[in-house]
Amino acid sequence: MLLAIDVGNTEVTVGLFHDAELTRSFRLSSETRRTADEIALTLSQFFPELGDNRGKPTGAVIASVVPTVTAGYLEAARKLCGGKPLEVTAATESGVTIEYRDPQSMGADRIANAAAAIERYGAPVIVVDFGTATTFDVIVKERRYLGGVIAPGIVTGAEHLIRRAARLSAFELKPPPHVVGRSTEESLQSGVYYGAVGQVDAIVRRIAAEEKIKPRVIATGGLASMIAEHSETIEKVDPDLTLHGLRIIHERHGRD
Repeated sequence: MLLAIDVGNTEVTVGLFHDAELTRSFRLSSETRRTADEIALTLSQFFPELGDNRGKPTGAVIASVVPTVTAGYLEAARKLCGGKPLEVTAATESGVTIEYRDPQSMGADRIANAAAAIERYGAPVIVVDFGTATTFDVIVKERRYLGGVIAPGIVTGAEHLIRRAARLSAFELKPPPHVVGRSTEESLQSGVYYGAVGQVDAIVRRIAAEEKIKPRVIATGGLASMIAEHSETIEKVDPDLTLHGLRIIHERHGRD
């Protein structure tokens, strides 16, 4: 078994693999401060196998973009798995050549996404990840990661709008019945939702034209399915792409 943990700014996604099969996964808030013991207890409640000596995972792999909580998850994984977890960084052998000017500035989750995309879908491919930020990662032939785009996340942008506008209030994020809203709530829904859809399609088309590629476009993250519903460029939604990327990197690390 393999325990895979993706620590993001808003959510932590955790999955348990049996070989290449993701058996179960869950998400929890990364905004809550937890000790290593609390994290270990939470993980063992979702994955009872972790407390069974006969079925202990053979390894653990972690990607984190939140330095203040990384140590707690590393220690919790060590306690549960009985060995040192692999922490993915730009220095980790991922099977992808990172062509960022400063590779060390690249988030571990984006490295995992790139590794999974190239293995599962081939190249050229663009990964659109809907999280605290909306990121676009561009991978081409010869396993080259060219770079990408970072935009404000959909929920992040909507929350900022509400904070800055005195007469606007919280609303449910979903596709409205009409593009032209018949109320303030519908107008907000339309602007945020179709703004996000349009942003994705426009950026993907500009990338494709600039790089002269015809990429597959894979979406992941919490809002991927909702945005893909009306997107003209998203080809497939893969909600567990990052976890699979962590598994792939762990397997590669084990072979080296």
